[in-house]
Amino acid sequence: MTRLPLQAVLFDMDGTLVDTERLWWEAVEHVAGRALTEADEADVLGRPVEHTAAWLAAATGARADALADELHREFADRVRTGIVPRPGALDLLDALAREGVPTALVTASPRAVADTVLAALGGASRFAVSVTADDTEHTKPAPDPYLAACRVLGVDPSACVAVEDTETGVASAEAAGCTVLAVPSLAPIEAAPGRTVEASLEGITPSALRSLLPYRLRVMSWNLWYGGTKVHDHRAKQLKVIAETDVDVVGLQETYGTAAEELADALGWYHHRAGENLGVISRYPITARFGDPDVGFYGAAGVRVRVHEGAEADVWTVHLDYKEYGPYVTDGDPTAHEGVRLAQLRDALGRVDDTVPVVLVGDFNSPSHLDRPGVDWPVTKAAEEAGLRDSYREAHPDPVAHPGHTWSPIHPVREDGSGRPEPQDRIDFVLHRGLRVLDSETYVSGRPRPWPHVEDNDWPSDHAAVITTFSLGNGTAPV
Repeated sequence: MTRLPLQAVLFDMDGTLVDTERLWWEAVEHVAGRALTEADEADVLGRPVEHTAAWLAAATGARADALADELHREFADRVRTGIVPRPGALDLLDALAREGVPTALVTASPRAVADTVLAALGGASRFAVSVTADDTEHTKPAPDPYLAACRVLGVDPSACVAVEDTETGVASAEAAGCTVLAVPSLAPIEAAPGRTVEASLEGITPSALRSLLPYRLRVMSWNLWYGGTKVHDHRAKQLKVIAETDVDVVGLQETYGTAAEELADALGWYHHRAGENLGVISRYPITARFGDPDVGFYGAAGVRVRVHEGAEADVWTVHLDYKEYGPYVTDGDPTAHEGVRLAQLRDALGRVDDTVPVVLVGDFNSPSHLDRPGVDWPVTKAAEEAGLRDSYREAHPDPVAHPGHTWSPIHPVREDGSGRPEPQDRIDFVLHRGLRVLDSETYVSGRPRPWPHVEDNDWPSDHAAVITTFSLGNGTAPV
């Protein structure tokens, strides 16, 4: 199994690194002129000064700007005289520094307060970057502060752990895509998928934070093209591609019988064969198999893979009929003959379990409605309406800048001898539901010679492969 690497740790300040939530609570009580209750928490804890000032103004009729100034003064006075690091906070910062893990301070407090706290913690040098309420248009619970910190650090939020103490801060970090370690200060926080709750930071180590990150799931869709038999030494070349791309699961089409089993045996992987055309191979255990095991040349087959205890996903491979290929139509509606493919896909969609994360890959023999403005390709549209997202287009939204063509690296012209250009298009997909896309790419090895001079190509297929890297959560984890 492969977890995402820990790229950075992002710390809230008030109540997380230093015991300021109590000081802030006292400052608000002083300005409000009354004791606060549990009912006030949502407008006080984790909120920027401006929010709490506006809330007090609505209740008292006083001017919000005057209340904000008074809150600033009262809180700053208390910080200067009463700041105390939370248990384990400085030890964890020191340990991360020793291991070279970048850290950021991400706070809803203004810059002036953050600088006062940073000085008490030993200076701003403890953090590679600090983001305050003054630095983004929207602060917590919006994701903006955490996204801003990640941009400056040059890291992916999904490979970061955010350490928070309030529901507001947790909401901000989770909306940004971070894994969260919650250490509640005044109000309780419930554990949830991707969120671990601990009583304090005492005993928390960099290794423990790494154990909270989601797992990597790297999935390839690959049409093997007559099992690869058009190219010399095809099986060795297929194995070389799988090794070079470091994929975890491959959904195969045109296996021509034994390819899935032979590839899996050579790799020491698990496999599922369905009929003479479809298969899935996986470095992770296959715990269930779906669909008709004797499916015809076109259709779908699926498996459930267990990446880790509590972290599973279903991976389906589909192959849709190639006849009446839409882009060949030069006069009239190019989608007029999509009915057969649409029925085949809908049959597959009807078999997909909607209670677990799912990846559906395959050769659709149809372009995407996301690529061609004005042409509403019904096959990919049906997948989208079923809740499946196109991972390549998530990673590369602009089809002009990143066309992502998979058909065809060896067919610049039509095979019918006419000399007409072969439409270059994106007809192979990695779709998903319930996962986070980290990256997606098309892949072809070497410099394939065009048809028919393909025997010595390094790339043993007439399609480009599509590879998407996902993050797959593992629920909550004790540290």
